[in-house]
Amino acid sequence: MKRLLTALLALLGLLGAPACFAIGPYLAGTAMPAGELPALMAQLEQKLRADGFNVVGRHLPRGLPQQGSIVVTDAKLLDAVRAAGGPAIVAAAIRVGVKSDGTVSYMNPDYWGRAYLRGQYDAAQPALRSVRERLAHALGAGAAFGGDVPEADLANYRYMFGMERIDSPRNELNAFGSFDEALRTVRDNLAKGTGQTAPVYEVVMPQAQLAVFGVALNDPDSGEGWWVNTIGADHVAALPYEIFIVGGKVYALYGRYRIALSWPALGMGQFMRIVRAPDAIHQTMGRLAGAPAP
Repeated sequence: MKRLLTALLALLGLLGAPACFAIGPYLAGTAMPAGELPALMAQLEQKLRADGFNVVGRHLPRGLPQQGSIVVTDAKLLDAVRAAGGPAIVAAAIRVGVKSDGTVSYMNPDYWGRAYLRGQYDAAQPALRSVRERLAHALGAGAAFGGDVPEADLANYRYMFGMERIDSPRNELNAFGSFDEALRTVRDNLAKGTGQTAPVYEVVMPQAQLAVFGVALNDPDSGEGWWVNTIGADHVAALPYEIFIVGGKVYALYGRYRIALSWPALGMGQFMRIVRAPDAIHQTMGRLAGAPAP
């Protein structure tokens, strides 16, 4: 249905009606010679730093031995995230995927900016444009891939009717009396490896009372190694998953939104193969947030 709608909109554009373009979540970079992941990641990190990015994390997902991701931030994009507030904090991390065969990919800033910054997207466009240009310079500017979503749909994206959006109440995990208490709880639980997790990166904006953490989901039965292998490891730039704090509340984007946004071409049959993943992720993130067991 989504592909049919996209084709119809494209046809209308050719006929002179207002165009509504569809965009993909990832961009292909220039392939590197195959090698060991740590060495390939070190090369990419050097290129990213040379183009002004700050490297804040490196992720080698358990159960995905041929894939990894690098997480960077950008000062101007962080300013835009701070101005937007709320769940836009998840846009603070820019993820770059790398495979041991030399394949390089990275988040499409336009796609994720529309989805996460929503009403502040227009104000953030100069920062997002700069990010894309410098990612292309550092990593190469290949074609978009991973599925197509009409750009106008991204601010209120959901996989299908009745499923969660970015601002779904279901995203809330726990509430505390202060931002500092929420921050301390998440940090402590990540440090302890609660729920077979590990920290990948953190971005904290104390004055804005915003924070986001990348979380390695290492449970062999319900973690990312299981569900990513099931639906497609080419989307490694979707990882790691996040937990985030706004004020005194801790959140994680519910899987039927977060996974679908990251794999928008996912068919219902594929989604049903990981049907228990959204709740499993939510329960793990709840433990990190110190929420009572369900």
